Amino acid sequence: MTARTVSPRELKNALHDGNELALLDVREEGQFGEGHLLFATPLPYSRLELGIAALVPRKSARIVLCDDGDGVAERGVKRLNAIGYTDVSVLAGGNPAWAAAGFAIFKGVNVPSKLFGELVEHVYDTPRVTVTELAQMKQRNEDFIIVDGRPFTEYNKMNIPGGICCPNAELPLRIRQLVKNPKTKIVVNCAGRTRSIMGAQTLLNFGIENPVVALENGTQGWVLADFELERGATRKYPETIDATALPGLQAQAQQLLARFKVSTVSAKQVEGWLADRNRSLYVLDVRTPEEFAAGSLPGALHAPGGQLVQATDAWVGVRNARIVLADSEGVRAPVVAVWLKQLGCDAYVLDGGVNSGLTMPAPIKASLPALQTISAADLKRALADKTCSAFYLGPSMNYRKQHVPGSRWSIRPRLVKDAVGAKQVVLITRDTDVAQAAAIDLAEAGIANVKLLEGGLATWTNAGYTLEASPGAPPDNECIDYLFFVHDRHLGNREAMKQYLAWETGLIKQLDDQDKASFKVGAPS
Repeated sequence: MTARTVSPRELKNALHDGNELALLDVREEGQFGEGHLLFATPLPYSRLELGIAALVPRKSARIVLCDDGDGVAERGVKRLNAIGYTDVSVLAGGNPAWAAAGFAIFKGVNVPSKLFGELVEHVYDTPRVTVTELAQMKQRNEDFIIVDGRPFTEYNKMNIPGGICCPNAELPLRIRQLVKNPKTKIVVNCAGRTRSIMGAQTLLNFGIENPVVALENGTQGWVLADFELERGATRKYPETIDATALPGLQAQAQQLLARFKVSTVSAKQVEGWLADRNRSLYVLDVRTPEEFAAGSLPGALHAPGGQLVQATDAWVGVRNARIVLADSEGVRAPVVAVWLKQLGCDAYVLDGGVNSGLTMPAPIKASLPALQTISAADLKRALADKTCSAFYLGPSMNYRKQHVPGSRWSIRPRLVKDAVGAKQVVLITRDTDVAQAAAIDLAEAGIANVKLLEGGLATWTNAGYTLEASPGAPPDNECIDYLFFVHDRHLGNREAMKQYLAWETGLIKQLDDQDKASFKVGAPS
C-alpha cells in the first residue's frame, strides 16, 4: 500500500493551522541534527515502536513522517499502521523537497527550545555577564553566587568553579535556602546559553529581589577564555524545602500564573480530557528525579521542569496538544507552565499536583517479536565457521571502542541491506527492544534465522573472549546515529564549541514571520 503524502506547502500550512499535528523525523540522531524542519520531533526509525506511545499518546492523531526522501518514512508509516495509528502521512520528497521549496532547514537538536531562549533574551533583555567579567568578580571577592541550571549529572561532569547545582525549575523554590542576603548577585550558568538565560529570567519573572544575571556562553565560554573547569563537584541544592517560606512562594507562583493567564485544572477536569478522543493529553511530573522515584501520579511521565523547557520535543510530540503539569507544592509547575505557554503550548497546572488523586493509563508498550538467544561460545564457533553474520546495534561510537571480533556495526534503517545473503543473523546489543524491532524488518525481508547474543558484550567478555577496537570504523559519514558538532564540544574540542555557540546565536536569523509567530514570548497585554 502506498503511503499518503503531503507537499511541503501543505505541511507548512498544517503546522500553523491551529490543529494538532505530530511531525516526526524518523532519521537517526546524527542525520536529524545535521538538518531538519524547525518543528520536527526526532523519533529515529530504530526506536519507532519504542518511543511512539509516549510522544504521540492518541492513535488517531494527525501524523506526518519525514526523512531524506529515501523510503524510511514509508517504512515508518507501515510500522505505525501495524500498531494502530490511523492518520499517518509522509512529507513528499522528505527534507530535500522542503529545502527545495524555499523553507528553512535547522541544524542541531531541541531547536524550538534553543530558539525560544534566544527570543527570551531579546524580548526581556535578560541581564548577563561575560566569563571575563565573572573572573574579575571572583578576583575582587564580590558578593555573588553561581548556580548551575543543569541537571546534576551534567553539572557533575564539569562546571564553573564554585558553582552549585540547582536545575532551573528548582530555582524559585530553593534559591532562598542558597542565598540568604537579598543583595547577593546570582549568576546562572549552563553549558552554553539557553538554560543560563532561562534560569536567570525565571528568577527575575518570579520577582526575586537579588540582582540576577546569566553567564554568557556558560562553561564553553569559560573554556574558550582559557579558564579551567571544575570536574566531579557534588555541591547541590538542599533537598528539603523551608516550610515557613512556602506560603509566600505559592503566592508568588499564583501571581505569575495570573500575569501570564495560565489556568489551573482539577483532577476531574483532566479525567474528562482523558476521555476526549479528539485531543491529545500529556500529564507530566516536573519535580526532581528523586521525588518522582519516590512516588508520583499513576501513569504520569517524568519531565524535570528545567529540562522540559530546554528540550520540550523530548516529551511532547504533538503540536497544540494539552499539557498538564504536576508538582507537590504549587511552585514549580506554575513556573514551568508559564514558560510552556510562551513557547506556544496549551499548558495547565494540576490543582493538588501529585496529591490530586488523578490516575491515568500508562503508555502501552509495543508488542515486539521474541528472539531466540545464542551463547557467546556458540557465536564464537559460528563466526569461526562463517555460518553467521553478527551485527552490533548499539551506538556507533561504542562499536569503535569495543566489539566482538568479526561483527559489523549496523542500524535498523540499514540492517536489511547489510544482512542480504546471510544464513544466520546474530544481533548484539544491550537493548533487547531495539533488536526485536529490527527483527521485524529482517523477517519481512525473508531473513528468519535471527538470534540475539544472550547478555550482550558482557556475556562475551565473561566467557573469557576478547573484544577489539576500530577507531576509524565505521567511518564518520556512516555514523548516522552520532552528531559530531554537538558531542565533540563536551570533549574539549574548542572549534566545536565555537561552532555550537555561533549556531545557537544565529538561530533567530533563520526564523520566518510565520514560525516566529508560533512563539508567544512575554506577558499577555
